Amino acid sequence: MNVKGKHIGFGLTGSHCTYHEVVPQIQRLVDAGADVSPFVTHTVQNTTTRFGEGGEWIQKIIEITGKEPVDSIVKAEPFGPKTPLDCMVIAPLTGNSISKFANAMTDSPVLMGAKATMRNQKPVVLAISTNDGLGLNGVNIMRLMAAKNIYFVPFGQDDPYKKQNSLVAHMDYLLETVEAALEGKQLQPVLRMSL
Repeated sequence: MNVKGKHIGFGLTGSHCTYHEVVPQIQRLVDAGADVSPFVTHTVQNTTTRFGEGGEWIQKIIEITGKEPVDSIVKAEPFGPKTPLDCMVIAPLTGNSISKFANAMTDSPVLMGAKATMRNQKPVVLAISTNDGLGLNGVNIMRLMAAKNIYFVPFGQDDPYKKQNSLVAHMDYLLETVEAALEGKQLQPVLRMSL
């Protein structure tokens, strides 16, 4: 199923080193005809790193989507009952947010968008980026993989020799994962070779 005319939520959490790979995927969704509503965490908005300033990334997202990001839980809540999404994407999804999502801790606009989407029995697509995916967060990833209406962008180890526990999604498969999720399918194979 293609995404033309679909209302897609796109949430970003604080894996700053992956934004350069993630932001072009927002553009791909828009180019494919999706109506994209961006969601951001406090960290995305307010953190300056060697990968750029939060405000610069926010501006790029606004330019692509034509919309101000949903930046509070209050603004995110209506996406359940009043403005439902056809699909919610979280890319990148950090280990911190993986842990919270897997344990029903809704403390950010991004996680509220995901909760609202699940409430409506619609798909949530996760593109993980975590240094402990094969460590303490492994149990949380597996819990999410076993949950109804949750789909994963295929992922693998990004540096198996220097960071053995680190897992990162292959962001180039994001659009295809969303298309499959809209049909109730997980894009396969979900576990792929190292990046």
